[in-house]
Amino acid sequence: MKKVLIIEDDIEIIHLLEIHLKDLGCEVSFATRGGDGLHKAIEEVPDLIILDIMLPEMDGLEVCQKIRANKIKSPIIMLTARSEEIDKVLGLELGADDYLTKPFSVREFIARVKAIFRRQKMISKTELNNSTQNIIKFGNLSVNIEMRKVVLNDTKIELSPKEFELLVLLASNPGKSYDRAKLLNLIWGYDFEGYEHTVNSHINRLRSKIEPDMSKPKFILTTWGVGYKFNEEL
Repeated sequence: MKKVLIIEDDIEIIHLLEIHLKDLGCEVSFATRGGDGLHKAIEEVPDLIILDIMLPEMDGLEVCQKIRANKIKSPIIMLTARSEEIDKVLGLELGADDYLTKPFSVREFIARVKAIFRRQKMISKTELNNSTQNIIKFGNLSVNIEMRKVVLNDTKIELSPKEFELLVLLASNPGKSYDRAKLLNLIWGYDFEGYEHTVNSHINRLRSKIEPDMSKPKFILTTWGVGYKFNEEL
């Protein structure tokens, strides 16, 4: 049974999401304040966190940042009533995996949740992990797929679930270019138009953690006019 934590101050939204998550067979807990939600996330380490941006005490962006700082790798879907693009991009930069802008349809919410669970279940059976090796090595970069561990220059690198999946997919297929729509479909499990910036944001975060020089990437290269690829010449 999947454990889902909802951090949201609107009780009606909590109950609505809880009903549909339970229909998916999930065990649901919730918090209505940012601080309480952070405590539950650390204590419970759920399979999925639904996190509203506008919260009392501590807003969702700070909660997201602190969740990742505590090395909690649970996927996070952020909810926001704001229309400003900066909030969405900042949420992704802080470690969120996806976001929905209120008001959203229950159908779209369920599609996103199912996509995340499907990716968790199928990670070893898809193109994401078509390499027969458990450990991928490129020079001073080592990726242990089974342990979900990344080491660079003998230092462990902390990645979010989506950053890790992107790295494994690209590193398992060096030289193969993926456009943003394909990466969105493979990693996030859906192909809604207009969400390609989600891919860009995660690639940038991933590069900031593994590239010695962001201006001259060594591992993850941009294929101009197409998308991204892992350097096959390492």
